[in-house]
Parts: sequence; structure tokens; C-alpha cells
Amino acid sequence: MKGFFIGRTLADLGDDLRAGRTSAAALLERALESIDPGLNAFVTVDAEGAAQAARRADEELAAGADRGPLHGVPVAVKDIINVAGLPTGMGSALFDGYVAPGDAACVRLLREAGAVIVGKTTTHEFAYGASGDVSVTGPSRNPHDPARISGGSSGGSAVAVAAGMVPLALGTDTGGSVRIPAALCGIAGFKPAFGAIPIDGVFPLAESLDHVGVLAATPADCRTAYRVLTSSADRPAPDEMRMAWVDGMAPVDAEVEQVVRAAFAGLPAERLDLPEARRIFAAIQDCETYDVHADQVERVPDKYQPATLDRLERARRTPGWRYVRGLRERDAFGHTVARLLDRYDVLVLPTVPFTAPPIGRRDSALGPMQPALVSLTCPWNVARVPALSVPAGFVGGLPVGAQFIGRAGAEHVLFAAAERFQASRG
Repeated sequence: MKGFFIGRTLADLGDDLRAGRTSAAALLERALESIDPGLNAFVTVDAEGAAQAARRADEELAAGADRGPLHGVPVAVKDIINVAGLPTGMGSALFDGYVAPGDAACVRLLREAGAVIVGKTTTHEFAYGASGDVSVTGPSRNPHDPARISGGSSGGSAVAVAAGMVPLALGTDTGGSVRIPAALCGIAGFKPAFGAIPIDGVFPLAESLDHVGVLAATPADCRTAYRVLTSSADRPAPDEMRMAWVDGMAPVDAEVEQVVRAAFAGLPAERLDLPEARRIFAAIQDCETYDVHADQVERVPDKYQPATLDRLERARRTPGWRYVRGLRERDAFGHTVARLLDRYDVLVLPTVPFTAPPIGRRDSALGPMQPALVSLTCPWNVARVPALSVPAGFVGGLPVGAQFIGRAGAEHVLFAAAERFQASRG
């Protein structure tokens, strides 16, 4: 089934709404009709609440009250982000029956912009995994091959956009959880600079690494959503950009690297110690994540999925000195990235080192699945800089992503580079 929103940008939808060619109520109806239960993108659909929001959006537009580019647009929200009155299950039996008493800050911003919240999307349990196939509600499934992972942990949000169920979705990104499923499902996914979008009302994974991000079909739509969520003004980007390829000593499937690298032939290559960044990431994430779950692991371990509990037990064994050292080393790595971004406007590398593997697989040709999936994305959470994944092509019929890295405060340059890349690829 091809969802209604495939090939329709936020700008297209906005033009149709304001010209009277469609309505928020009609767009919601299309969204609900496009939901494919077989892909398991949604865990909760709020048809009644969304209908009320759509009616209000239409009434406001008719009265001349226009809240901006997301007014009347259907949006999905990852199920670790609170939406008032809806369950926040986080993919876990531990939160079965929990209903959020209020909206997360990012959801309030969406509502203030006139967006219509369709429902909650499947997440890897507690967002603690990059495959998207460990959840009490089952795996989210890749629209290009439902036997393969969507990537995670924001897998349901990526699937909802990639399959055309909605044009925009919220996700979270601690080590790549927006960009990984975006790459594997063939859409765009943006992780902003740390703290750019508020995380109040989002269940924490590793608080000093957690980011709220956006998923959409194109980098231009990610730009639009980011501007709304941060109230940031857009600026023109320079005609010429200084760009470099990141060579980070990380293994990448040869065909994937060839597809991405071919689009950037002639760029200078700069080496970063990505393995060291991954070690820093692992130390910080292990300790902060176990802190969140320590009491529940002791009290009700059987409520966790076995794979999640195994990861938490391993995280428990990370010594405190590694965490303290990791915080110090994070600052040093951030300074290294900042110096590189003083020399270049944008850095480029693949998003994920291989295409989507089958659901349930725990090893890859490049090593254990979880660390391999985040190997090219987690360094930018450590550095706390904005990172954007966009479609770069296909290998064996499955999508491949290119990842663009930029400076905090220069997001307009990052988006422009990605948009020009997409335009050059047709």
C-alpha cells in the first residue's frame, strides 16, 4: 500500500490547505486511511482527538488565523514522548496502562503551531536499541522489505513517514535513533544540537546525550519542522561551501561506502578518531541509562524484554571512573570536532555502515549489531552538534543514507548542503 503522503512535501500540503484544495480534516482522513497495520508503525491512533484538532485547525484558517507551515498537518509522535491523555508505553510491559498526564514540551510546540497529532509510534523498548525490533508491541517493519528492521529506536516514526502515513514525525536520538531508521527506511532524519528542542516530558535514556529530532521525507521538510520547534529564523547559505569527507577508521560495507562516497568525489578527507568517540559514548550511556532503570531492574526484572535486561546488566558493570573520564573526554572530542568545523562548513560520511538486516539478527558482517548500527552516528551525540541523514541511493534495493554534520548555530548551512545534494541526485 502506498500512503497518501508519499511525494507530498509540507510546502505542497500548506499550499493546498491555504488555497482551499484540501482541509486539515481531509488530510487527517488520508493519514488514517494510509496506516498499514502490517508495518507496525503506530501503537496508538488517536482518531477522535486528532479529529477535534483538525476541525479546530480548519476553523482557524477559515477565520484568517494561520499558525504557520505545520497548521493542519498530521504528525506522529514517538511513544517515549508524552502526549496528554494517551498511553506512553515505551515499548515495555513496565509501563502497561500508563497514560500521560500532560504534553511533552515538544508536543506543546507542535500543538501551538497548529499540527494535528495522529498518534504514537513504535519504539525500541525504552529507546535502548538501534534495531527497532525489541518491544512488547513487536518490531516496526521496513517498508522496503517488511522482513527487515526499520532501524531504531525511532523506528515507528521513520516507517510512518517512509510509508506515507504522515508527512512528519517526532523521534528521539541518543546515539543515532532518528538518523539510523531514517537512513534504513529511505527518508530524512535530523538530530539538532544538544538542547535545541526541549526534552521535558520525554522519558530519559541517557540524559546528557538525549535529543529530540524530526523525521520527514526531505531535508527541506526537516528544516521547516526544526524552525517551528525552535522559533528560529531561516538564513541564506553561502553559494560555496567548504566540505570534507570524514574518514573515521570505522568499518563500512564496501557497496554502501561506494554509493555515498561517489556523490562526494573530490572532497578532501579528514580523519577523526570515531572508535574513541564510540568508547566515550558507551561509557556515558551505560552509566546514565542504568541510573534510570536501577530500581526497576532490582524490583521487577521480568517486566523487561530479555535483550533490554541483558544490556542493562552489562551497563551495570561499567565502573564509575569510566563515566567520569568519559565526561572529560567528551569535552576534548567536542573541541576536536569544533576545530574541524572551523575549517569546514559541513562534514560528510555514511549514516549506517550497511543496509537494513533481517529482523532479529544480532550480528553483522562488521561485528555485533548494536554497536555497528551506531558506529557512525553516536560520535555526533558525543560532540553535541547537529547531524542530518538524507537518502543517498540504494544497495540491493535497500536505502542508504548520507550523513551531514555542521556547527550549532549554522543549521541553515547544513540544511542547504543536504538540499543541494538531494536536488543533484534528482
